[in-house]
Amino acid sequence: MPIEIKELHIKINVDEKATATTTAASVDEALLMRAISESVEQAAKIEQRKKER
Repeated sequence: MPIEIKELHIKINVDEKATATTTAASVDEALLMRAISESVEQAAKIEQRKKER
């Protein structure tokens, strides 16, 4: 049975004192961007379903 996400809340803490290496930061950034894009797609689908009703 598929799971339907009706609401999605994302909370991100940004630390400006980041001293991590650039490779780790770029990998984390890529994962973060993928998560954000998936979240936006899901939110758009939810809004579209609301309009159809």
